[in-house]
Amino acid sequence: MNDRAALDLLLAHGPLSRTRIGKLTGLSKPTASQLLARLEAAGLVVATGTTAGRPGPNAQLYAVNARAAYAAGLDVSPDRIHAAVADLTGALVGEFELRTPGRPAGGVVRQVTEALDGAVAAAGIGRAEVRRLVIGTPGAFDPATGRLRYASHLPGWHSPTLLAELAAALPMPFEYENDVNLAAVAEQRLGAARGHGDFVLLWNEEGLGAALVLGGRLHRGFTGGAGEVGFLPVPGTPLVRQVTKANSGGYQELAGVQSVPRIARALGIETAEQPYVPVATGLLSRAAAVHAEDARYAELLDRYAERLATGLASVVAVLDPELIVLSGEVLVAGGEPLRARVQSELADLAASRPRLVLTAVPHRPVLRGALESALATTRDEVFDTSR
Repeated sequence: MNDRAALDLLLAHGPLSRTRIGKLTGLSKPTASQLLARLEAAGLVVATGTTAGRPGPNAQLYAVNARAAYAAGLDVSPDRIHAAVADLTGALVGEFELRTPGRPAGGVVRQVTEALDGAVAAAGIGRAEVRRLVIGTPGAFDPATGRLRYASHLPGWHSPTLLAELAAALPMPFEYENDVNLAAVAEQRLGAARGHGDFVLLWNEEGLGAALVLGGRLHRGFTGGAGEVGFLPVPGTPLVRQVTKANSGGYQELAGVQSVPRIARALGIETAEQPYVPVATGLLSRAAAVHAEDARYAELLDRYAERLATGLASVVAVLDPELIVLSGEVLVAGGEPLRARVQSELADLAASRPRLVLTAVPHRPVLRGALESALATTRDEVFDTSR
């Protein structure tokens, strides 16, 4: 327990002296010295520099050995796989992006291993040095069947034997997780949801989705489909039937990325419709910048905020979260002007009033969440000095 406490302090604070570790853990100087010697012998900490600028002799500083283990993450979307490797401290040491347009000619397993090998090579390490991999995809793998559900737009990933094939091809243990859930992991560990046990993350890029964190833990549901709010029937749009075949639902039709250019056109703003994400982010970014001078863009924010709040009101009625985080490229583009409008609309539509915030992890949140998830398990294994 003392060993793990010291290692967690070094991760949180960076290099510390023996005296400082003793004070933070409540251990005596001799016990702190023995602890550091034990961790140094195990290869988990390294001496790194000395204190300076203080009275008295300089003290030796210790830090977690970043090279003691590595973890990897993959963020999978229909047109690319983004892979990254982090060292034990969480520092990103290698990235690689594999473009995957269309159906995979060589198979998903080849794509996964190629993307992973690219990141490993960029990190300057060997594949065997990666202790754990977490793969983030749209939808969710059904634990009963092994099939990927709720992601018909991800070609090649729906074989019932895919997980077994990946396990046979990868040299390290791997886990899989919904991409929006991983964005919530990043937010909980590094971002706006730190310290919050109950929150919802609303995501909008190619599709609308949500991550539900209850009592500090992700709620995935019976088939892994909890949070697929794009399928939620909502007022303001025709009822969508056979939603999994259509890969859409009422909330997606009302407030998904494709709705933004349609609202803009109705307001007399000339715009293309596709590609949806760049067009929508461009419109909302401009609206956030000029809404005070251009009434059309102010109305675009107002109408889109009302649509977002319509679906969120149902989520709030069921879950009553203390916090809602707005994430994904489309919602981030609207910035504070969009967030404030959604907060105001939600106050009229929902019985309770959770606080709305913008994401604090705007850059590659799915990949960052995958790395954080992989690192958590890796640290549990590597930091266990009782074995």
